[in-house]
Amino acid sequence: MPRSGQNGPVQLSSIVWRQGAVTEHDLTEERLTALVKDADVLVWVDVLDPTPAELARIGAELGLDPNAVEDALAEHERPKATHHGTHEFFVAYGARLAPAGDRASLGALGALEKTRVSGFILPTALLTVRTTPAFDMEPVKARWREDPGFAALGPRALTHGLLDVLVDGHFATIQEVDDALEQMEDTLFAEAHTGHAFQREVYALRKDLVGLRRVVLPMRELVNTLLRHRKEGVPELDSAYDDLYDHVMRASEWTESLRDMVTTVFETNLSLQDARLNTVMRQLAAWAAIIAVPTAITGWFGQNLPYWGFSRPWGVWLSVGLIAVVSGVLYWAFRRRDWL
Repeated sequence: MPRSGQNGPVQLSSIVWRQGAVTEHDLTEERLTALVKDADVLVWVDVLDPTPAELARIGAELGLDPNAVEDALAEHERPKATHHGTHEFFVAYGARLAPAGDRASLGALGALEKTRVSGFILPTALLTVRTTPAFDMEPVKARWREDPGFAALGPRALTHGLLDVLVDGHFATIQEVDDALEQMEDTLFAEAHTGHAFQREVYALRKDLVGLRRVVLPMRELVNTLLRHRKEGVPELDSAYDDLYDHVMRASEWTESLRDMVTTVFETNLSLQDARLNTVMRQLAAWAAIIAVPTAITGWFGQNLPYWGFSRPWGVWLSVGLIAVVSGVLYWAFRRRDWL
């Protein structure tokens, strides 16, 4: 939603639940401050691309930790979750590969796109902060609508829905990277397709996989922190978060295995190039040895000194025979050793 003014109140995207039913949308800052103090409601508020001053004002109204408010907009923050007494703060990232039309190949540089979302979990509210609209909240809201009773469990249930959508996106991206690696494996042993362009694609995919790993692996500690600081056990939420943690672990293990695989593809390609170079060198050496035979014989028979068969017709045939026999023997020997 657009701002109503640079120094005025921020327009907020929001949903209010009361006893599990949606009652309000698009709150103002004043209305948000009042509802957050109401123990009978559940509030979700989303702030898109706020200025530091705007977010600091909202944070002061809601009693948020200033350091957490600063981290919500700070650049290069890693995925994390921290506890601040009355509320919790987390930073997470969505990850996807750029559409095929926006890149030359799956291994093209910059194919991985990361979108960031920060969140504050209050006793009766979830405040999310996005720095770009590239992270779409519609799938998250759809996940909440799928089970209205689950949203009635409080802001941790909303947080679970958000993180679940993020992790599902991680799985989809990891699957695309896995498919790309399978394609590279298919062309790895094809000489015509493993030149400089192939090396560049493998290296670029390896670089994107490193970026994906930085998004996926810290999610284990993020979910674990949220589990550790829960105040009271809710069976539905506990089982949901346990399942989420299992998904995060699977994504982390899959990412680690892909990193090993792309390293193997990269190193195997270099090894195959060395092997092909050795094959070429063997072939050149074999042909050089074969060509040296007629050169040596014709040079001997062409010198201006008497030799066996000098100035006689059979001397010519002797030289031809020697060339044919010795060259044939060498060719057979090299062929037998798989040098030709």
